[in-house]
Amino acid sequence: MIIRPERWRAVVAAIATPALLRGRARAADAPPPGAAVPDARLTAPLTPPASGRIRVAFVISADAEVVDVTGPWGVFEYVLLGADDDKPFQLYTVAASKDPVRMSDGLIVVPNYAYADAPAPDVVVVPAMNTARLAASALDWLRAVQRTASVTLSVCNGSFVLAQAGLLDGKAATTHHRSYGMLRATYPKVNVIRGLRYVEDGKIATSGGLTSGVDLALRVVERYYGRDVAKRTARFLEYQGTGWMHPGSNAPLAEKPRATAERPICPVCETQLTLKAALTAQHQGETYYFCSEFCKKHFLAEPQRFIDTR
Repeated sequence: MIIRPERWRAVVAAIATPALLRGRARAADAPPPGAAVPDARLTAPLTPPASGRIRVAFVISADAEVVDVTGPWGVFEYVLLGADDDKPFQLYTVAASKDPVRMSDGLIVVPNYAYADAPAPDVVVVPAMNTARLAASALDWLRAVQRTASVTLSVCNGSFVLAQAGLLDGKAATTHHRSYGMLRATYPKVNVIRGLRYVEDGKIATSGGLTSGVDLALRVVERYYGRDVAKRTARFLEYQGTGWMHPGSNAPLAEKPRATAERPICPVCETQLTLKAALTAQHQGETYYFCSEFCKKHFLAEPQRFIDTR
């Protein structure tokens, strides 16, 4: 996720329980922050391939968020099995070509593979990236490999990429807390779940913002090898977060900011505004306030998608 508003707009421009998988979820539906879920190896197991090597493909493109990639990468890199420190996860990056990719804040990465020659992955990780600059081949590749991959993950606003590919249609998903409204409004076929660290729906799993991807990666490790291995990995990394065992720990982020007379809320992206800086538009006798021309334009095109009637 790209936090600064001008960069965040450029990105978006371009574990739910069964009860949550249909209809509009409420914050109250989320697991309590202190409630741990059972060992995923017992409840949602994944089976390693016969070769024992689990291929993990990280999709990268222009402005891909570094944390969304490096957080899960570090988790999978340091999963160690047995006395020989066997590493079961084989990691690689994939992009439209093998030309260098400039990720967020200037980190340059040379992809290991292009979509045309990338090995078939068992796990796919999709970070937030500039969807306006995303090659059509990326969406085609995601649709193709999702059929055979064990699980496809998005981190932060990577959910917009999966939604753009049609992979979230009819599914529950989450995203960065500043993008709940935008994801819900832009992709009405997606059931956006607020306030969870991660959401799983079939072969798709989506996480909240940024470091939530670390928790979702640990959750995948647990699904393959059990809680003890995931705990050992977290300890080796000196990672003290427990969101992978406590998906409800994002509950405080579930609610929108409260609008006041001086601080209205943009109905599209849910950003809290100042009256002096806000743009305005009228709809059915009501005044609505916006953070940008982008949000105002989207609202005026289809107001009912952005008016919260809950």
